[in-house]
Amino acid sequence: MAIGLLGATALASAADYRPLPGGAFASVLPETEGSRAPVIVAPFRLRSEPVTNAEFLAFVKTHPTWRRDRVPRVFADAGYLSHWADADALGATALPDQPVTQVSWFAAQAYCQGEHARLPGWYEWEYAAAADATRADAREDPAWRERVLAWYARPSNAPLPAVGGAPDVHGVRDLNGLVWEWMDDFNALLVGADSRDQDGADKLRFCGAGAADLQQKENYATLMRIAMLSSLEAIDTTRNLGFRCAKPAGATP
Repeated sequence: MAIGLLGATALASAADYRPLPGGAFASVLPETEGSRAPVIVAPFRLRSEPVTNAEFLAFVKTHPTWRRDRVPRVFADAGYLSHWADADALGATALPDQPVTQVSWFAAQAYCQGEHARLPGWYEWEYAAAADATRADAREDPAWRERVLAWYARPSNAPLPAVGGAPDVHGVRDLNGLVWEWMDDFNALLVGADSRDQDGADKLRFCGAGAADLQQKENYATLMRIAMLSSLEAIDTTRNLGFRCAKPAGATP
């Protein structure tokens, strides 16, 4: 899917984008069905933190088409920014340093375009999220997996912490344990190659015997994220779904 900014001009942003080297990566999703070969992730730059309420508020003030009282319903459902006090005010339930949530894929992509960026692809996000403070890929560490899984014990209605957790080895923060995040290709994660040319997406591959196609089943938290993202439509919003942006390796700040 691709959209424009509906007449918006580019954001002047001081967001921090961290370089990631890329390389061969063993994804939980095979690049082609039945393949066990690693995917190749090209070098890219990733926003060091999720977009906050304060940053998204500045965006809607300068791009009023994306206010909740003006956004077309083809671009966001009725829950879009519904936790804000008003269309252009945060209020007590949406603190400035919390990650923005209740945003649609369309709105997230528009914001990223304003930073001359885009939403990350799944392989980019999964590659980045595999890191910890000292290792680029910590997924074989049971303690790392337990820390990621512990996030699911947090009640979904609990107030979100502020962004700014400890940086990983790349200098990126909050990839695990804060919010779910939109991906550019979220709607293709569980679609078989033979069904992408048809009207019906075979998203039930995740269930039952279809899960046998997925690799590294011990990384249950990552598989849960895939299942959740693949269940969404681009207009959907939820209280625990935010986003961050990505850029090509050679992009200007």
